[in-house]
Amino acid sequence: LEKKYDKACEFCRKHKTRIHYMIYGILITAYLAAVIAACSLNFQRALPLFIITLLAIFFICWDFLIAIYEDRIAALFSPGEKYLEEQWFWLKWVLSATLIITIICWLIFDTAKHGSRQLISFGGLVMYVLLMFIFSKYPTRVAWRPVFSGIGMQFILGVLILRTSVGFDIFNWLGIQIQTFLEYSDIGAKFVFGEKYTDHFFAFKVLPIVVFFSTVMSMLYHVGFMQWLIGKVGWIMQIFMGTTPVESLVATGNIFVGQTESPLLVQPYLPYITKSELHAVMTAGFSTIAGSVLGAYISFGVSASHLLTASVMSAPASLATSKLFWPETEKPTITVRSGLKMAKGEAKNLLEAASQGASTSIRLVANIAVNLIAFLALLAFVDSALSWVGSLFDYPQLNFENICAYVFMPFSFMMGVDWEDSFTVGGLLGYKTFFNEFVAYERLAKLIHNREKGGSMYINGVKQYMTVRSEVIATYALCGFANFGSLGLVIGGLTSSAPSKKKEIAGGVFRAMIAGTVACFMTACVAGMLTASGLEVPCHILLGNAFNSTDFPDNSTELVECCWQLFISANHSQEIFSGGNYSLSSWKGCCQILDQPSFNC
Repeated sequence: LEKKYDKACEFCRKHKTRIHYMIYGILITAYLAAVIAACSLNFQRALPLFIITLLAIFFICWDFLIAIYEDRIAALFSPGEKYLEEQWFWLKWVLSATLIITIICWLIFDTAKHGSRQLISFGGLVMYVLLMFIFSKYPTRVAWRPVFSGIGMQFILGVLILRTSVGFDIFNWLGIQIQTFLEYSDIGAKFVFGEKYTDHFFAFKVLPIVVFFSTVMSMLYHVGFMQWLIGKVGWIMQIFMGTTPVESLVATGNIFVGQTESPLLVQPYLPYITKSELHAVMTAGFSTIAGSVLGAYISFGVSASHLLTASVMSAPASLATSKLFWPETEKPTITVRSGLKMAKGEAKNLLEAASQGASTSIRLVANIAVNLIAFLALLAFVDSALSWVGSLFDYPQLNFENICAYVFMPFSFMMGVDWEDSFTVGGLLGYKTFFNEFVAYERLAKLIHNREKGGSMYINGVKQYMTVRSEVIATYALCGFANFGSLGLVIGGLTSSAPSKKKEIAGGVFRAMIAGTVACFMTACVAGMLTASGLEVPCHILLGNAFNSTDFPDNSTELVECCWQLFISANHSQEIFSGGNYSLSSWKGCCQILDQPSFNC
């Protein structure tokens, strides 16, 4: 038996590769058979699985062909690349003129359809680009290709996601799936903290999501999926924007991981990057948020689809603002992408990777909790002190939010926020800049909940909620780590990875924070240009406010739409008179506007 066993082991060692291929073949065949069976039973139900399978097959074939025929493919496209290089001098002006004319025509038609508010967002985008150029480190050395291509990528992504039904449905579906996925953390939280864990919402509901997400990201990192995804997206950004491999990979990595983790992807190359590249690495960290805290913001009640969109759109924006604020003046040493290899995790297997991810999140969770305790306590003290100072001048309403609101109001208005909401959004931007985005999103979530519940928009002269458009723009503007608290994290994290760059890191980190803030503002401007106005308040509130006034309101689109919803709900109701949240004055007003001969009227 021992001899037979030794022979079997020797046979397995000798034909190890073939056996692996046979196992993979059997598993793939079984998977494809399961996909076909699911599609034949109910194709609509199996559509997401079918699309994921097609994408997986496409990228596997793509990687296989590139690995074998990379030189032949490069030789095939080299004549076209050489021709573009020769004709680039006049071609870039043609492309620039075409882009400008396209944007102008789009703005004309879009303004005619949706109103002039989108023009303010466009003006804000131009203003931020001009400000970055004026205060640039080397204004005469700016390379405009990364700037315009970065803004162009933002615009294209925004159009696909916010203005096309397919893109909107995809990101909306992704947002719903992420929300569903994150809810599985409730099982662990309930087991550890008991049935009433939601009584302490933030500690026992929000923070476990960070632990769960960190665990999943660590597992994806171990199997190589994150490196593969970051490499693909980074390659696209490198091709379109003309940025170096290090910049592109770190900017892409920041979509998924934090500002201290993403530089670890290219840690061996950090001592050799230029000052401009180092500035781009830091800016990318300030202008995006980590996937682990993304789940926490979603749990607050902030739109998952808009948070996802903001994370993706801010990556090219970070490179655009970085290259405008600190242009490249040196010759980068790392330029060949094939020579750039991303670091891998230290875990030996998947279970160890999961355990490491959970353990690593302890520091992050503790950091979030203690910072919130400290910042909210400090904020309460500052508000109390400012209120006391204000009371000396008969203005006890003075607080930190009011001061920040006045400082940031022009910036929020130029993003496209409604003027009456710009004061509120300015306060949120102040919280985000001087404290952190957790505090700001928690305040934004309260405003969103107030709008959804309805009620008076003003109580004692204080606005209780904003329009949907202002909420969307604020969501994009707050989606970044650019705050004073993050300065120490970036300096400490990068200095430990590249001690020789300590002086350059300390000298450029503040400029990087400003560039990251402006990148978020530019993303918000693009969102403002592309966000179509919808119903801003619940229909029963809108109708109640409109018909309770002394003057009969004009037949606005919002009023007509709400009245139609009221009659549709009445037709589907079993009640003789479907009241619900609607008052008698709302029914009378809608009957007059639509001239309905229905039984209800």
